[in-house]
Amino acid sequence: MTAPLLSVRNLTVDYVSAEGPLRVVEDATFRMEAGETLGIVGESGCGKSTLALALLGLLPASGARRVSGSIRLDGTDLATLDERRMRGLRGNALSMIFQEPMTALNPVLRVGRQVADVLVRHERISRRAAHRATVELLAQVGLPEPERRVRAFPHELSGGQRQRVMIAMALACRPRLLVADEPTTALDVTTQAQVLARMRDLRERFGTAVLLVTHDLGIVAETCDRALVMYAGRIVEQAPVAELFRAPRHRYTEAMLAAMPRLEAPADRLPTIPGRVPAPGERPSGCRFADRCAHATDACRESEPRLRRMGRSTAACIHPVPQP
Repeated sequence: MTAPLLSVRNLTVDYVSAEGPLRVVEDATFRMEAGETLGIVGESGCGKSTLALALLGLLPASGARRVSGSIRLDGTDLATLDERRMRGLRGNALSMIFQEPMTALNPVLRVGRQVADVLVRHERISRRAAHRATVELLAQVGLPEPERRVRAFPHELSGGQRQRVMIAMALACRPRLLVADEPTTALDVTTQAQVLARMRDLRERFGTAVLLVTHDLGIVAETCDRALVMYAGRIVEQAPVAELFRAPRHRYTEAMLAAMPRLEAPADRLPTIPGRVPAPGERPSGCRFADRCAHATDACRESEPRLRRMGRSTAACIHPVPQP
């Protein structure tokens, strides 16, 4: 059996506050193969973006934090690398598409210069060659009139166009792993479909593995091979996408799927999940979803369930959804 492209084991992220450590991500363990698209889903506050940023060593500089566990990319443990070595890998072996391109792009530099800088740094090519490659990249990601757009500033582009620039920058050096954090946020439906199609095309062309962070289960169904469901800092279910939608095992996954709008459903009020995701300092003992779960018992509140194999899925649930 060949080694996976990415192997994450027991990844834990703590932030240190005046009240003590706040555990944002706890014991995250998963793996990815080359060319695979893996979705991470869950409500806001579940730790999805923190997990993604931890993979690239990009957690916010403000506030003390502790990261433990291993993050192996092609056998190299990224968690042990200093910042200088991580800078050599970012944009080269692994890249990230951020949630809001307007804040991720430098507002005072032309977008062509920002893409070209990645090529100059990692590919060691001339500015002239980098400019030509940038025009080609912008054309590949579907940006209209790339020869003219390279001279634009970020504020002169639409949200979808800025997102295409981010994708071009992330894929400039054909990374082995692309992390996309809510890449279609605030985009209209047409532009969203175009961005996802472009990511899929480029993944197939270059064999890049894609880790897609999203709260949109529809996007997961359309683009991903497997999915991880996160709740309150922990991975509570892992499954192939078809299996996840056909037969979810964790009660949180079941509740999220039930809340999805469906064309064939009557125009009544959609089911909702009562309550909210507990903040890191407010997480209860036992199953963290118990207070919001209609199937919870005393056993759920007494001990925290661990991931266990359930058919083709793994789930951390004492009272899992019965198989259909």
